[in-house]
Amino acid sequence: MAALSTSRIKEFLELLDGISKHYAAHRPLIQRILNISFILYVLGTTYKGFSARPAPKGQLKRNKDAGNEEGMRRPPRVAVDALFYQRLRHILRIVIPGIKSKEALMLIMHSSLLIARTAISLYVAALDGKIVASLVRAKPLEFAYNIIRWLLVAIPATWTNSWLSYIQSKLAIAYRTRLTDLVMREYLGGKNEAGPEGKVYYKISNLDDRIKNPDQMITHDIQRFSASLAAIYSNLAKPVLDVILYNYQLSQNVGAEGLIGLTILVQLSAALLRSLTPNFGSYTALSAQLAGALRHSHSRLAEFSEEIAFMRGEETEKMLIEREFATVILHERRVLRRRWWFGCVEEGIVKWLWGSFGLVLCAIPVFFKLPGADNIDLGGRTEGFVTNRRLLLSSSDAFGRVMYSYKDLSELAGYTARVSALLETMEDVKKGKFTKTLVSSASTEDNAKILQGRGEVFISEDIQFENVPIVTPNGDILVRSLSFKIQPGQHLLIVGPNGCGKSSLFRILGGLWPVYGGVVRKPPASSFVLIPQRPYLTIGTLRDQVIYPHSQREMIARGITDDDLFKIFQVVQMENVVEREGGWDTVREWRDALSGGDKQKIAWARLFYHNPKYAILDEATSLVPLEMEGRMMEHATKLGITLLTVSHRPSLWKYHAMILHYDGQGGYVFTKLDAEKRLALQTEKQALEAKLADVPRMKARLAELKGF
Repeated sequence: MAALSTSRIKEFLELLDGISKHYAAHRPLIQRILNISFILYVLGTTYKGFSARPAPKGQLKRNKDAGNEEGMRRPPRVAVDALFYQRLRHILRIVIPGIKSKEALMLIMHSSLLIARTAISLYVAALDGKIVASLVRAKPLEFAYNIIRWLLVAIPATWTNSWLSYIQSKLAIAYRTRLTDLVMREYLGGKNEAGPEGKVYYKISNLDDRIKNPDQMITHDIQRFSASLAAIYSNLAKPVLDVILYNYQLSQNVGAEGLIGLTILVQLSAALLRSLTPNFGSYTALSAQLAGALRHSHSRLAEFSEEIAFMRGEETEKMLIEREFATVILHERRVLRRRWWFGCVEEGIVKWLWGSFGLVLCAIPVFFKLPGADNIDLGGRTEGFVTNRRLLLSSSDAFGRVMYSYKDLSELAGYTARVSALLETMEDVKKGKFTKTLVSSASTEDNAKILQGRGEVFISEDIQFENVPIVTPNGDILVRSLSFKIQPGQHLLIVGPNGCGKSSLFRILGGLWPVYGGVVRKPPASSFVLIPQRPYLTIGTLRDQVIYPHSQREMIARGITDDDLFKIFQVVQMENVVEREGGWDTVREWRDALSGGDKQKIAWARLFYHNPKYAILDEATSLVPLEMEGRMMEHATKLGITLLTVSHRPSLWKYHAMILHYDGQGGYVFTKLDAEKRLALQTEKQALEAKLADVPRMKARLAELKGF
C-alpha cells in the first residue's frame, strides 16, 4: 500500500516536472498571450466602467413629464448613464466642431505630450534603478554619469509637464469660448430675430420655470464644465495609457504571472471601492443649484434695496438669505462627511493595500529565480527592485487616477446636466415650448382648450386683434376674446384695474408672450418703443442712454449728431444735464445719478431719437410735471408717433382718440374717447362717491337727533 502511494507521488512529481519544463520552453509565448490579455482586459474594464448605463426610469419620466410641478421641485438625479453620454456628445459637437478645428488640433497635441511624458517616466524608472545600483556597487564614475543623465532628462520632462498644463488650460478656455458664444447667440439672439424664436433671455426667466438662475449657468457653470471637460481627458486617457505601459514593462521584469495575480487582487478590491463610492455627480449638481439660489437672494436684495429699506424688511430679507445659506451649509457638511469616510476607505485600499501587493510582486525576482533570467549580483537585484518599485508606484498611481477619474466623471456629469438643461431649455423656448406652474383654473376644460391653442400673427401697418385671448404665463386667462383695431395716428388709452391685462397686451405686441388664439396683425417689433414707469438705463455714456440700443457708430450712420441729441434734450428740458454731468461722453451709474423724473425724460428722449411708428407708454409720465407731460405728448404726435398709453392721469385723456377699458372681470369696452365728456362724467362720479361716503355719517347724526 505504501509502495503504491509512493509510486503515485512520484508520477505526480514527474508530471509536474514535465509541465514545468513545457511551460519554461514556451514561456515567451505564454508571456505574450498574458500581456495581450492584460491589455485587452484593462481597455475592456475601462470601457465597461465608463460606458453608458441605462438612465433611471424615473429620470426618463421626469423628462417626459417636465410640466409636472412635483418633478420640477425635486432636483434630477445625476449619474454616469446613457443620458449623460447623450448630453455630452451633443456638447462635444459644439466645443469640437471638426477634426480641423483649433480644439481638435490642441487635443492631438495634448495626446502627444501625454505619450511623451509616459515615455519619459519609463526612462526615469530605469535610470532610478541604475543610480541606486551604482551606489550599491560603489562605482562613483557610473554614479556621476547617471546623475548627468538624470539632469539632462529633466529638460524635456519639465518642458513636457509645463506644456501639458498650458494646453489643458487653453483647451478649457477654448471650450468655454465655444459654449459661451453659442449660448449668447441663443440667449440674446440677433437684432432682427423676432417672433417665437426671439427674446429667449426674457422668456426663459418669465415664461418658463426650469431655469431659475441663468446668469450663474452662463458664467459659473459653463466655466466649471469647461475646466472639468479639459481635465477629464488627461485624468482618464493618461492613467489608462500609463497602466498599460508600466505594467507591460513590469511584466518583462517580474513575469506576467505575478502581474495577472496582482490584477485579480486589485480588481476585487477596486470593485469593493466602487460599490462604496457616493454619487458625487448629484452632489455637484445640487451644490451648483443651491449656490445659485443663494446668489439670487443676494442679487434680489441689491436690486430692490430701496423698496426693502422703505418697507423696513431687513429682518425678513436676512431670514430668507440665512435660510438659503443654511441650506448650502447643510448640504456641504453632508458632502464633506461622505467625502471624509470615502477618503479613508479610498486611501486604505489604494495606498496601503495595493502597496503591500506591490511589495510582494517586487520581491518575486529576489526570492525566486524566473525561467530564462540570468544570475545577478546584489547590485543587479537592487537595480531590479528599485526599477520595479518605481514602475509599480507609477502604475499604482495611474490605476488610482483611473479610479479617481470616475469621481471626476461623476462631477462632470453634474456640470453636464446643468449646461445641457440650459441648452435644452433655450431650444424649447425658441420653439414656443414652455414649462410653467399653472394656476388651478387652467385645468378646467374650457381654459385648457384655450391654452392648447395657438393664434396667427401677421405683419401689418395697423394694429388689429381678432378674437385673441389674453393669457398670462401661468395660465390665468384675463380676457377670453379681445378684438380691436388701431390705425396709425389713432392714439389709444388703456385703462382698467390692476391685473386686468393692460401690460399683457403690450407684451403680445412686443412678441414677448405667445398668442393662444385668434389673429394678431401688427407692425414688426422694431416699430415699437416701450417707455415703462421705471426706464432702463444702460452701462455707458450719457449719449448711450439716449441712443440705446444703438452704438455711436450707428447713430452717425443715421446722420444724427450730438447737436441733434441736444435739441432732443431741449424738448424734454434736460439741456442743463449735459453741462452738469460733463458732456455726452461722461460715464456714470446713471440709475443713481438721475432722479426719477429725469429718468422718464431720458426715456422720452430715447423715444424721440428712434422715432418709431408706435410708442408703448406704461405710466411713463407719472414722475414729470403736467406741463412737461403735455409738451412731450404733443412732440410725439408732431413726429407721427402713435401712442398706446396706460395711465390713470385724466390729464392725458385729451391726447387720445380711442379708449380700451377693461372691467377686471374678463370684459372690456373699445370705443372712441370723448375727453371732455369723460372728464365731466369722472367729475360727477367723484362727487357722487363723496356724497355716498358721507351717508353713514349723516345717518349716524340723524339717529343722534332723533334721540332728543
